[in-house]
Amino acid sequence: MNDRLSRSLFNKMDNTEKLALMESLATHYDMAFLGLHSFDRWGQSCTTGIFRKAEREFVFVPGNTVTLGWDRFAIGPNQDTQKELDYLFQEWEMEPQDPEEMIRKSMAPVRQAAIGPMLVGRELEELCWEPVKMDDPRLKSHPDWLKEFRDFAWSDLDSLTLHKSARIERMGNGFQIWIYNSTDYDTFIAMLEKQGLSLPTADEWAYLCGGGCRTLFPWGDGLDYSMRLHWFGDMEEKERPYDMEEPNFFGISIAYDPYMREVVKAESFTTCGGDGGCNICGGLGPFMGYLPCSPHYKPEKHENSTLNGDYDFYRPIIRIDSKEFT
Repeated sequence: MNDRLSRSLFNKMDNTEKLALMESLATHYDMAFLGLHSFDRWGQSCTTGIFRKAEREFVFVPGNTVTLGWDRFAIGPNQDTQKELDYLFQEWEMEPQDPEEMIRKSMAPVRQAAIGPMLVGRELEELCWEPVKMDDPRLKSHPDWLKEFRDFAWSDLDSLTLHKSARIERMGNGFQIWIYNSTDYDTFIAMLEKQGLSLPTADEWAYLCGGGCRTLFPWGDGLDYSMRLHWFGDMEEKERPYDMEEPNFFGISIAYDPYMREVVKAESFTTCGGDGGCNICGGLGPFMGYLPCSPHYKPEKHENSTLNGDYDFYRPIIRIDSKEFT
């Protein structure tokens, strides 16, 4: 990949050139250009453009030809990870005892992939849950919901979810209500396309998450136990952010919570970036719990095409035709 929207050439451009290119992208895709920002994390960096369209923020991610997938450790697990794995093998009588062989079974095969440039949604977005106002007629047709909401209003709870029905949360001095709309994969893809949007493929997602890293995670082959992780440690520690949720080297918040599966574009309903919390619920500990967040983890193909608004999330992207910006 040798056009100027490739990562190698884009990174060599000075900021004046990048500004002109980003302004051209903003005009072409009818977005507000918010400026250049430098992202530097886990040994990778990129100075790129941030955009806004409606309520969404997008970031420009240059293309690249990268190696994806995993078959062996690049540097090996750190001491803390090895200690956790040794405990798992002993406590759970797991076979094989070789961690590399065990992990390889869950990883996608090693392959080369040509990834095109994209405008990428910086944050994950909810599926199925539609925000509504208190006077929405659909609420009035469910008096049982309204009773639950009234009881909630007098409680000291912050939120209440009625399974795949409705949800209410305290927002300052008021409340916000959502209604659950069941949606299948193909219908959702078609809805996005009408908006001029798409989803990343599994290969594109792996690049956005790992940037072409050859280690198991973007930072290495083991888990960094100094990080604050969702579901481990003090969940009430509000002052310190969840480290993996912070923007990565592309400025994207991605693969930070194993409970949150990210829907990707495929022939059928497929997700990356999480297993819905299966490993965590199974008591397998932090390393195995977060293994599905690896950029190399095998995408999960689902038999049922119905999206699950409690576990499935999405990231809108716009693929860029490099020929239009040469």
